[in-house]
Amino acid sequence: MIHLIPPWFCIFWDLGSGVSDAPAGSRLQAPGPGGKVTQCLLESVLQGVALVPRRALAVMGCEVLRVLQLSDTAVVPISYHVPRKAVEFHEDLFPDTAGCVPASDPHAWWAGSNQQVQRVSLHPACRPHPSFTSHLVPPAEPTPEEAQPTETPVGDADPSEGFSSPPSWLTSPSTPSSLGPSLSSTSGISTSPSQRSLQSLLGPSSKFRHAQGTVLHRDSHITNLKGLNLTTPGESDGFCANWQRVAMPLLSSGGQVAVLELRKPGRLPDTALPTLQNGAAVTDLAWDPFDPHHLAVAGEDARIRLWRVPPEGLEEVLTMPEAVLTGHTEKIYSLRFHPLAADVLASSSYDLTIRIWDLKAGAERLRLQGHRDQIFGLAWSPDGRQLATVCKDGHLRIYEPRGSPEPLQEGPGPEGARGARIVWVCDGHCLLVSGFDSRSERQLLLYSAEALASGPLAVLGLDVAPSTLLPSYDPDTRLVLLTGKGDTRVFLYELLPEAPFFLECNSFTSPDPHKGFILLPKTECDVREVEFARCLRLRQTSLEPVTFRLPRVRKEFFQDDVFPDTAVSWEPVLSAEAWLGGANGQPRLLSLQPPDMTPVSQAPREGPARRALSSALYLEEKSDQQKKEELLSAMVAKLGNRVDPLPQDSFEGVDEDEWAKYLAQIIVMGVQVVGRAFARALQQEFAASRAAADARGRAGHQSAAASNLSGLSLQEAQQILNVSKLSPEEIQKNYEHLFKVNDKSVGGSFYLQSKVVRAKERLEEELRIQAQEDREREQPPKT
Repeated sequence: MIHLIPPWFCIFWDLGSGVSDAPAGSRLQAPGPGGKVTQCLLESVLQGVALVPRRALAVMGCEVLRVLQLSDTAVVPISYHVPRKAVEFHEDLFPDTAGCVPASDPHAWWAGSNQQVQRVSLHPACRPHPSFTSHLVPPAEPTPEEAQPTETPVGDADPSEGFSSPPSWLTSPSTPSSLGPSLSSTSGISTSPSQRSLQSLLGPSSKFRHAQGTVLHRDSHITNLKGLNLTTPGESDGFCANWQRVAMPLLSSGGQVAVLELRKPGRLPDTALPTLQNGAAVTDLAWDPFDPHHLAVAGEDARIRLWRVPPEGLEEVLTMPEAVLTGHTEKIYSLRFHPLAADVLASSSYDLTIRIWDLKAGAERLRLQGHRDQIFGLAWSPDGRQLATVCKDGHLRIYEPRGSPEPLQEGPGPEGARGARIVWVCDGHCLLVSGFDSRSERQLLLYSAEALASGPLAVLGLDVAPSTLLPSYDPDTRLVLLTGKGDTRVFLYELLPEAPFFLECNSFTSPDPHKGFILLPKTECDVREVEFARCLRLRQTSLEPVTFRLPRVRKEFFQDDVFPDTAVSWEPVLSAEAWLGGANGQPRLLSLQPPDMTPVSQAPREGPARRALSSALYLEEKSDQQKKEELLSAMVAKLGNRVDPLPQDSFEGVDEDEWAKYLAQIIVMGVQVVGRAFARALQQEFAASRAAADARGRAGHQSAAASNLSGLSLQEAQQILNVSKLSPEEIQKNYEHLFKVNDKSVGGSFYLQSKVVRAKERLEEELRIQAQEDREREQPPKT
């Protein structure tokens, strides 16, 4: 079998010594033994076709043929693969082929030399000459290991070095392009030798690639949301949540903020909800990670208001905040709490500054400068020492707030100026930026935090959409969830600090667009169901929890490869005073393993599955004599196992084994006689049944043809004329009556009369078919 990608119309013939091709719609004839291999349809008009040299084939992928089709607007490659289970070099598919080194120079050929081009092996370990290269792809510079000759070849290498990386015009949108060197030589993924061989062809894959996103049952939803403010600035997530409650701005005047308890799902009352009266339109809001009752709200009046929600929830309207922070001169659009230090908040504003506040003292402590345009986003590093920003001026900046108000590093950012987000990933070694390119395509850019000026390590294009992608990063699994306001799809990628950088996983798709998407703390996940992420999805009138789970077979064990120890993000490591004084710290780690579960890494190995017997045991041919001897031996053994005495046991002069043997022979002969008679009777009955079926089939075909011609089945015609038996007199009588009562002059219609006429014609045709069958049965059979 040969698979063709994609569907075309070409005819290829295997002539024993090679493979030839013919244009669309034509047929290639060749002398000698041969057979047609495949035939396919073309999607476009074929203007030309060319065969790629066999030295360019991916032999480890069993690619036996590659053809380039020239259409009106493109050159499209066609790849033919022979399916093989083993990932190895198959000598039966790839004989030696002509090399790329000329056999002689022009002078030698003019002198009469007839030397042939030396044939070379396609095996990746046995190539004496350089591999085939193409002008479509620039040749890769050899590494020091490749430049030095080695005695031990690598069997998993792809021989088609010239075509190992597809050109940009053949690369899918989701294929990341590497723009810089990798940080290390391993991804940390433990694989078996067979998996490594497969990865050498297909590349590495994520263990989360089969992740399944599911909306939880309606019992856990908060519904009947009314008056939501869905026009918050693009720099804001639209709402915020912690493990206890969610806060979302409302559209009413005065900058009202609704606070809902997650532990109280259900339908909200139609009456007005108790809110926080912010006094100015809300631009961004954030919960204190170390105090679930503390909420910071930024407004268009350049002020930050700090609210304290009662532990039992918001039961009345609050008009006085706990504190108000003033200092910015323009509208504020981003708030970010420090990940380790308590009471430390960073804010960005249209005044092009970033200010760091001590909430306990209610004062500004640090001010960062250096931005020349709007600040799209900011993010603290995991250790809280640095702060990264992405700006509309097309630059990324990294600050050390306690060291200098000027940026420590600067580097090129996304080309588009429609919006961007930034987040620290890969244990703080890299920065992930979501933005737009010059053609408004949404893309992801991965940077090294140590070399920001050298540009991105990799760029991944996603799709074209107006909203900025909002990244939600899980440091435990290195997974990032990306979606935008108004999107219906949530992208899921595993990030690596080295090539290929992005490992795509299953995405989550919803039937209607969401207005916001927030990742909840890791402690909210149900580890028994292998739930590695739980999010909140904000819709027009409801709030829904969404879970991301990984299908696993042995779910009774704790999946410690999916759930490493997580940081205790709800306990501060430092105070604001200590951090401002230069102190640093690390968060405490917590195991998510339930006490009654055993880690899957310590689970006992399952026993090997019972291997099926070889098919040769079932397919082995046995002679009739062998079968008879086996049957006699089995019957003798069966008779010998009987414990009750037989009548012949009391006879003298006859051995017990002889009696058993004679009895078995008698039974076998009787079975054979009865079996032959039964087989003959069965054959006769089968022949008679087949003849009757043929007769019924002919009649059925005629009746079905009549139904197709008239547009009515036999049952429908009988119901229309109210006829139970096919009697010509009854049919005529009912026809005349129904035709008369449905006349237009007495209130009927021509449509009903036509139905009556067609039903009569269908029944008369059925009577004719039955009469013909009766005549055929009366005729004597031909001998």
